[in-house]
Amino acid sequence: MRKADRLFQIIQILRRARKPITAEAIAEELETSKRSVYRDIATLMAQRVPIRGEAGMGYVLDSGFDLPPLMLTPEEIEAAVLGAQWVMARGDPGLVRAAEDLVAKIAAAVPERLRPLVLDPSTRTRSDRLPIPPDMIDMVEVRRAIHASRKIQLGYRDEKGEETARKVWPIAIGYLETVRMMVGWCEMRQDFRHFRTDRITTAEFLDERYPERPAVLRARWRATLRDKVPAKA
Repeated sequence: MRKADRLFQIIQILRRARKPITAEAIAEELETSKRSVYRDIATLMAQRVPIRGEAGMGYVLDSGFDLPPLMLTPEEIEAAVLGAQWVMARGDPGLVRAAEDLVAKIAAAVPERLRPLVLDPSTRTRSDRLPIPPDMIDMVEVRRAIHASRKIQLGYRDEKGEETARKVWPIAIGYLETVRMMVGWCEMRQDFRHFRTDRITTAEFLDERYPERPAVLRARWRATLRDKVPAKA
């Protein structure tokens, strides 16, 4: 690997790390020596890349630093296009359009020699899948409610056909193979519940905010998944 490529990859590794990462871990991923990593880190710091840390303790990249846009490797392009293919096949209409726009933007921005990776990719998702039932709620508004920590008043029909009214704190959307699910804290059940979007009968997006941050609730929800089978709505 050329030194310039190695420096770029070190920055990428530090960008995605959520805690200090050691030179040993960086060297293992890049298949190089720790000594080379130490030299490369010193080179980056000399170029005023805001890296903090020291040998043996680990390194972090300060927030606010970024690279020029769309400096993508061939593997990153293939990963982005493959993900976009999946979204185009399984996402709701709003995300399908976003995925199509994403692929078009990547194709327009990458160098000519990399454009075939976008327009005629060698990696593809399956197309022979069962159709997903239509959403009975505006998924764009659901995502907005999640980002704004706003409650939703739902009418919901369970698998037995029984309908209930719920006030829900939406925190996540699950895009599964055959259904889409909205995850939320249900005030009636006082617990996390999974709501199939095709079983929602009514939806009112409220101005009322819920008290917890969505990220905090998602962490609690993931903890419950480790401890028990998710309860039905």
